[in-house]
This record gives sequence, C-alpha cells and structure tokens, in this order.
Amino acid sequence: MSNEATLNAITERYDKLAGSSCCLSCGGAADKARARPGEVCVDLGSGRGTDTLRLADEVGENGFAWGIDASAAMIERARGAAERLGVGNAKFVRAELTALPLPSGSVDCVVSNCVLNHVADKRAVWNEIARVLKPGGRFVVSDIYSTAPVPAEFKNDPARVAECWAGADTREEYLRTVLLAGFDDVAIIEESAPYKKGEIEVSSFTLTGNKRAAGDCCCGGGCGS
Repeated sequence: MSNEATLNAITERYDKLAGSSCCLSCGGAADKARARPGEVCVDLGSGRGTDTLRLADEVGENGFAWGIDASAAMIERARGAAERLGVGNAKFVRAELTALPLPSGSVDCVVSNCVLNHVADKRAVWNEIARVLKPGGRFVVSDIYSTAPVPAEFKNDPARVAECWAGADTREEYLRTVLLAGFDDVAIIEESAPYKKGEIEVSSFTLTGNKRAAGDCCCGGGCGS
C-alpha cells in the first residue's frame, strides 16, 4: 500500500462528505483545549471548520486559528463558513499532516478529532505536532485505538483506512508514539468502552500532553546523576 493511494482514498471519501451534515468526529478535543485569548491554535483534520472557527472566537482578535485538512472540498467549505461569519483570525490550508505548513515553535495548542488514525506514518505526524508547538505548548487529541493489532488485509486497504478504523494502532502503540515525540504529562482524560467499527473492535479516547521544555530531562523515569 502506498501513502499516495491511502491519501487519495481519504480525500475522495471526505470530499464527498464535505456537503453532508453527518458527524465526523469521535470526541470533543476543541472543547477540552480551553483556548485562551491571544493563543495560536491548530486544528488537524479541520473538516468543515467548525472547531477551528470556535477556537478563533475563543482566542480573540489577538490570537489565530489554523485549520489543516487534506480534502479540498472540506477546505473550500470551511473557508466559505469563515467568510460568511466574518472571521478574520482563522485560515484554512490544504496540506498533509506529516508536513505542516507552519513555522517551528509557533503554536500554543494543537487539537484534532478522530483524524490521526488515517495517517500511515503516525510518528511523523506526532513529530510535526512537537515541531510546531512552542516549548510547554499543549495538545488535545481525540482518536480511536484498536483493541488488538489490525490484520494486514485491512491495514493495507486504503478504502478501509479512509473509513476511519483500519488505520488504528493499539493503545500501547499509540501512547508509545506520543511519548517518543517528546511530550510530558501525557494523560487520557476520556476513554470509551470498546465497540465494533468496521471489521475490528476499537475504543475512542482523548489525550492531552505538553511539549517538553528546552533543557528538560527526557529520560522518562528520571535521569539520575
């Protein structure tokens, strides 16, 4: 399976869903982010722009909200909503989540709702989140994890990955990826009971954490002397 094939399947599915009213998220990351006036926030997989526009309102005229999505139709709809509402401190950009078009250390808060499971190279996504966050910056991410490793026949099927289940990692894999990217105080603030999705069993959860400040120990249980 190529990353291009998966990206094409994802964009095709979500381009079609851009005009629908169905719910596309699995948690309330933006609600839990507690964006503050003056902050710069990023919504990964911003879809129709609802969460991004909410963040723009919360950070006020001295702050800014970025919406990043791979679907051209979703970006177009989100831009239309921002224009209709007269929101001047938000911008929607089409980009892959493994290559965010933002300067390093420029963001206070990153949020995402049920999106990162789509991405094949999850380590690259979390490295990008760490790169764009300021030292001490935070993330709030809602996503799914699989209760058992996803069989290769599903994990390597772009259409099933695009359906928001076959790309899921296990809980252990997910948390390990986050920690390796350089985050402290990683905590699960919400977690569902397992449920059936597609051909597997998953759980939804919401994670939060902070980017390690420069000079902080990264030894994970203490560095000793």
